[in-house]
Amino acid sequence: MFSYIMLGTNDLPRAIKFYDPLMALLGHVKAGRNEQGASWGTFNGNHTCGLCVGVPFDQQPAGVGNGTMVALNARSVAHIAELHALALQLGGRDEGGPGHRPQYGDGFHSAYVRDPDGNKLAVCLLCVYRLNGCSGGGFCRRR
Repeated sequence: MFSYIMLGTNDLPRAIKFYDPLMALLGHVKAGRNEQGASWGTFNGNHTCGLCVGVPFDQQPAGVGNGTMVALNARSVAHIAELHALALQLGGRDEGGPGHRPQYGDGFHSAYVRDPDGNKLAVCLLCVYRLNGCSGGGFCRRR
């Protein structure tokens, strides 16, 4: 669906210090870096999605969107907890600790943090969306 996701930053070195260890724990290598930004992922076609952080192209301060969130795939419930703890150690702000969130579907587990620039991230198991035949994320009707 997506080629890449871009998050703005007002402090690129700080953003890289935050995202490098998180992306490594997720199994994504840094794909590139220059004075304007950095990226992680493979960028090898339409079957993968990369994450980029950088200074805004218009040179205005980066800001966060109200209601905007990037969800990252975790491998397990334990992996969610590990990623959440690492994000907090790296200067992230807790927006909801690891846990079961049945309001989004039976078996849905996630955690939420904000990066040092205030961008909201979720770490979750996307495969659980398919329980009960639903593939629409948290927007499925509960049965």
